[in-house]
Amino acid sequence: MRPDPHRRNGLGRVRHDVLVRDLERDWVAAVRAAGATADADAVAKAGRQLLARWRAPERRYHDAEHLAEVLDGVDALAAFARDVSAVQLAAWFHDAVYEGRPGDDEQRSADLAETVLTGLGVPAQRVAEARRLVLLTAGHDPAPDDQDGAVLSDADLAILASDPERYGRYVRAVREEYSHIPEELFRAGRAAVLRALDAAPQLYRTAAARERREARARANLARELADSQG
Repeated sequence: MRPDPHRRNGLGRVRHDVLVRDLERDWVAAVRAAGATADADAVAKAGRQLLARWRAPERRYHDAEHLAEVLDGVDALAAFARDVSAVQLAAWFHDAVYEGRPGDDEQRSADLAETVLTGLGVPAQRVAEARRLVLLTAGHDPAPDDQDGAVLSDADLAILASDPERYGRYVRAVREEYSHIPEELFRAGRAAVLRALDAAPQLYRTAAARERREARARANLARELADSQG
């Protein structure tokens, strides 16, 4: 039996590394902080439906553990955001739809965010910002003055700077999500992604993330690229 990568501790809790997040509670806190006016039952139902997407059995990397890690990343960089509530909402929805179709997945995730958040009474301006940020994760290339985009992008790419054990699990999980792709084609595609990341002038857009993660992320990328060509 495949071990559960989420390492859940009780209903709704996800353990990752040494941290535990209660995602149901975090969802309620995020939408209330964002100004949702819907009643408690509606908020809770929306959260259950959203988490069911993240916990779908076919997901291997883009799962509840990844969601928890991105939320951690947003929390760590919250001081750099202009609208941290919008960033948190975008984190919740950024891979809500994931079928391995870059661009289309982000578009459908953004559409879902707009529908759900509008239905919960989140102010329209914040819904629009969350939608914009979800779409931004297709390329992780925020404008220089886009503080909210920088925070979300850095949180989403934090996995690149993870410790060897977590990075190894990430690499294996990505391959499992693309198990329908022949090995030779997958290797070529993955190598192209790695080279594009390595060629970027900077992986992280906030000063805090660059200082904390840039060197380790580049070492992980270089090692994976070398292994893939070995």
